[in-house]
Amino acid sequence: MVSLAFDPYNLVLALIFSMVLQAVFFVFAAWLKTDKVTDLTYSLTFFLMALGLLLNRTDASRSHVLLAFMVIFWAFRLGSYLLRRIIFMGKDARFDGIRENFFSFLLFWFFQGLTVWVTMLPVIFALSVDRALPSGTAMSIGSGIWLVGLIIESVADQQKFNFKSKEENKDRWIDSGLWKYSRHPNYFGEMLVWWGIFISTVPILAGWNWALIIGPIFICCILLFFSGIPPLERKYAERYKGNSEFENYRKRTSLLIPWPPARS
Repeated sequence: MVSLAFDPYNLVLALIFSMVLQAVFFVFAAWLKTDKVTDLTYSLTFFLMALGLLLNRTDASRSHVLLAFMVIFWAFRLGSYLLRRIIFMGKDARFDGIRENFFSFLLFWFFQGLTVWVTMLPVIFALSVDRALPSGTAMSIGSGIWLVGLIIESVADQQKFNFKSKEENKDRWIDSGLWKYSRHPNYFGEMLVWWGIFISTVPILAGWNWALIIGPIFICCILLFFSGIPPLERKYAERYKGNSEFENYRKRTSLLIPWPPARS
């Protein structure tokens, strides 16, 4: 087993940074009762954390740069999209009844900061450990999975944004493009992004380091069981209750993994 020198203070500093950044933007969001900086802060935290870890490493290799780039580019793409979306929508209905309650809103921001930190654990480790990150098979496979996930997530987001931007689709659900094959293709893409990033770090994992798999597992659990898919499924079930066309779409379309629709 290879022994790697790793400074645990980087984990602590990353957690503090994530929480402080959330606190700063929380004050602004709570004071103005606005949703316009919530998702932006989420993406910005990933962006700045990855960039800071890379710049703090004096011996960064091409693989270190690529790993950081995967996070930075994903965060920039997602943040830009979410900012454009919230400006278009004006407010995020997910926070109705939450933004008006100081402690509920604070709890959301606290959990958001924790989510960023846990998800980033493999990246924090890889950019902090005293060992070069190999640019072999794992990096090739990992970056390939990351790219596929990024493309799926980006295409799905844009398709839904274009669909919802049309007045005639105001009270309809999207069932075209990637959404014909999955009810949540954007979340499937995001999961692939983080599994690809984790796989890229596998060559330097040994012993307890494998516990860092909690990063991609955590974000998958969040999307599958908490703030991702479940609230959307409940919202759609309530909004389209009794709509046979929607029920048919829901029954024949995969929940997550894009797959040819089942025959009615």
